[in-house]
Amino acid sequence: MNDEQVENLIRGDRFALSRILSQVEAQSEAGKQALEAIFPFTGRAHKVGITGAPGAGKSSLVNALARQLRRQPDAPKIAIIAVDPTSPFTGGALLGDRVRMPDLQQDPGVFIRSMATRGALGGLSAATEAFSQVFDAAGYNVILIETVGAGQAEVDVVNLAHTTIVVDTPGSGDDIQSIKAGILEIADILVVNKADRPGADQSVRYLQAMLEMGYARSEATGHHAPDSAIPETAEKTANPWVPPVLKTIAIESQGIEDLLAAIQAHRKFLLESGTWQVKERQALQKAIQRAITENLIECWKARMKPELFEETLQAVVERKMSPESAAQYLLRSTQGL
Repeated sequence: MNDEQVENLIRGDRFALSRILSQVEAQSEAGKQALEAIFPFTGRAHKVGITGAPGAGKSSLVNALARQLRRQPDAPKIAIIAVDPTSPFTGGALLGDRVRMPDLQQDPGVFIRSMATRGALGGLSAATEAFSQVFDAAGYNVILIETVGAGQAEVDVVNLAHTTIVVDTPGSGDDIQSIKAGILEIADILVVNKADRPGADQSVRYLQAMLEMGYARSEATGHHAPDSAIPETAEKTANPWVPPVLKTIAIESQGIEDLLAAIQAHRKFLLESGTWQVKERQALQKAIQRAITENLIECWKARMKPELFEETLQAVVERKMSPESAAQYLLRSTQGL
């Protein structure tokens, strides 16, 4: 690991930031060491997830929101993580930061990074969390995380973000789909984008009605966390967060000021209610569990004899053994090695 490179990152050097992001995405040893070195400098950024069905205008919304944030008197540094579909040919992101949000490219206070899902489910790349840590350590105050937009699998963002924005469009039929998928339940803020289309007011009323019917929150935490997850020092408020339903026309920057106000209000709620700490604890718990899983798999691969795996796979192909039985057999076979 290059200690000077890490020091430069913490000072906000963009070249060091780009280098470490590439090392982290490549899962190199240098990237792992950099993550270890920067971790004490993380935990300060406000992570905002933006999710929703394809075509909802998430990129336009992120673009408009970033511009509005940069217009604030004490303009925060903004990192944008855009998780794109994976190219079947190169394995890279199909879109990329050079073609999205061109009006932000020249702003030194904004850093945009596209990344491919590479088969990861839940709308996020496996390296998204690591990227957010790198941006956090580099001094970016707000991290906007745009999911790939694959519809019903878009719920992983809630495990990473402090504030989750769910984007819908009028007349798309996604209201019902969102409810089926549990998307509505993860929303801290609901946005009906492209509100100049017919049916926008109806979509707002529908979403508000669904929230009133009980798709809101646990009274103690806002949502996502049971009462037992609240630290004793956290204030249990009798007024839990109620997700606002907002209308925007992102390409015209309409409604973006109201959206920013809602994001800032939610951040204040998280800090005052103690839910911020709950979310941080839950995110770190998930990170530990994921690291354990990855390490166990790597250890298993290192112990596994290729010929034994191929023989077992052939038995499964011939329907002589089920995948579950094969897994148990292979695990038992490597325990004593």
